[in-house]
Amino acid sequence: MKLALVTGASSGLGREFVRQLDGEKDLDEIWAVARRKERLEELAGQCVHTVRPLALDLTQGENIRFLKDLLSRERPQVSVLVCAAGLGRIGKTWEISDRDNDAMIDVNCKAAVDVTSACLPYLGRGSRILEICSTAGFQPMPELNVYAATKAFLQSYTKTLHYELLGKGIHVTAVCPYWIKDTEFIPRAKEWEPRGFRHFPLASRARTVVRWALLDSRLNLWVSTPGPVCMVHRVAAKFIPHFVMVPLMDLLRRL
Repeated sequence: MKLALVTGASSGLGREFVRQLDGEKDLDEIWAVARRKERLEELAGQCVHTVRPLALDLTQGENIRFLKDLLSRERPQVSVLVCAAGLGRIGKTWEISDRDNDAMIDVNCKAAVDVTSACLPYLGRGSRILEICSTAGFQPMPELNVYAATKAFLQSYTKTLHYELLGKGIHVTAVCPYWIKDTEFIPRAKEWEPRGFRHFPLASRARTVVRWALLDSRLNLWVSTPGPVCMVHRVAAKFIPHFVMVPLMDLLRRL
């Protein structure tokens, strides 16, 4: 059985990945993983492929063990793995609670690594891994300190995995989008810290980001920057020192 496994599938990019992967003919099944079971079941009813809703909180060890056991029993070929589960909080470092910081680290780093590790034995030549990072991972980010740090970790992890799996013919891509206007992140960002970012100029759309990311994955690019803003940011962060980029970003978010 060839399957795609998508985390964070109940909303945002994860949901859009399920929808677009539903159009791929060489898949037998899609496993949609997220905490909100009713949303997963609604999504399953909209797809042509069989979609298996897996209502799991991936920060909990017992749920990772459940996923490993399920993979061990069914022994599928994981053709596509998308780790799209993510969490962000906006605000000054001292304004964000320990609980929220821990949650960002658990979801953005630990859960992504745990799910990827669980799936590695079931990947084969031609399989693809997409780890959803962020343009925030290119540099330290005021008002997004821990979030940006978690995405920098995930980007580094993904690049190394890309290199390690090259010889096995497995594609691994770090997807680093800019703000996306039609997901839950921006409305929640405004709710958490309305002073943090005043505007989200040239924000992308989920459909475009996912289409671009899937193409970059097929090309086996180790980093996908699915839009003009994140492309510019990626280049700028390579050549402009962080001690310049950090106050520059702090200024831009206030405009």
